[in-house]
Amino acid sequence: MNEAGQKKQRQAWCLYDWANSGFSTVVLTAVFPVWFASLLPADGVILPGTKEPVSATVLWGYLVSASLLLIVLFAPQLGRWADRRGRQRELFRFFVLLGSLATMGLALPVPPHWPAAALLFCIANLGFAAGTIFYNAFLPVLAEGDRLDRLSAQGFAVGYVGGGLALMLVFALVQGALPIGLDNASATRLGLLLTGAWWLLFSLPALSWMPAIPPRLNMPAAGFLTVYRDLRNHPHLLRFLFAFLLYNDGVQTMVVISALFARQELGMSQQAILGCFLLIQFLALPGTLLCGRLAEMIGPRPALFVIIAVFALATLWAVFMRHSWEFWLLGVMVALVLGGIQALSRSLFARLVPAEKTAEFFGFFAVSNKLAAICGPFAFALVNQLTGSVRLAILSQLLFFLLGAALLLSVDIRQGELLAKTKQ
Repeated sequence: MNEAGQKKQRQAWCLYDWANSGFSTVVLTAVFPVWFASLLPADGVILPGTKEPVSATVLWGYLVSASLLLIVLFAPQLGRWADRRGRQRELFRFFVLLGSLATMGLALPVPPHWPAAALLFCIANLGFAAGTIFYNAFLPVLAEGDRLDRLSAQGFAVGYVGGGLALMLVFALVQGALPIGLDNASATRLGLLLTGAWWLLFSLPALSWMPAIPPRLNMPAAGFLTVYRDLRNHPHLLRFLFAFLLYNDGVQTMVVISALFARQELGMSQQAILGCFLLIQFLALPGTLLCGRLAEMIGPRPALFVIIAVFALATLWAVFMRHSWEFWLLGVMVALVLGGIQALSRSLFARLVPAEKTAEFFGFFAVSNKLAAICGPFAFALVNQLTGSVRLAILSQLLFFLLGAALLLSVDIRQGELLAKTKQ
């Protein structure tokens, strides 16, 4: 394909980050957690195996964990099957449609029908997570070398703008800035409907223009353990995966519980929470680009150490936070590194992956990512349930940042890149 065609594919790839980031900001982070809590009885709900009601914060942590369990179980098999059959593009399309349609369906449940909302959220989050596996698999096909780092960072930067604009639209609905005569609850439900439509609409170029990846017909079928054994032949890649699993535990947990923390611990209104997340989204754009520049100056691994240190300090601050203005300042601090830690992790992983196993190993990368999304919120919910303290539950996440940084020290990027090329 000529340069113009490749440029169009790279632009479509970046635009998908714009498309699905609305789900991340509106559903995973700022709007749906608070809306979901409003569907629950004031005294909580009794879950199977529990004798006492659990709070909305605890239930939300367990729900996020449960929603990604299928991805953890089947992502490596899906990735290997896609590599053998050259079906990355078809699976990408399927999961995007599944996730976006389920997101639109989140507008349907009304109080007290929280189980329906929980089920639709699980389906939508499955589509979001699985679609990301195959979206990421296109990255080393579309770029290589230093250009790969730039494209990854550009995708995240565009995603933060798209996610911010989608959140701004929902914010305007909830605030009543758009004169359509809806109450707060109805406006929130309409915002969830528009978020799913946003995801689907802006995904269309990527659904149409992503390149077909040639099949690897000689690759034997195998499951999770076989993929793990393959990864053991790439020790630096495997160590990076475990490091990512650990520090991403902390990142993902801080993101998904932040809105409920602000609402229940600091007493912030939904409007104030949405305003803070809007600020984060638009500061994250230059922050992601700055992190990309930092990686070019000092290397991707040292840049990740700097970012992990910022998250560790932010975690400690949150434990002792008492005022809403502190939440705003903490949001600025996190915004400058939130996109960078994801973009640099994704591009660093792509550097270490053999070209013939992109979807398979990106499937395992997704397992690491979603294991973090399962283990982190689960640990948070469990500590919260056992101690009754949201702040102690937040403090538990500091361990993940420290262990992740320690393991990242053992990763030799240059040796890992050389090994990926020699084993193709």
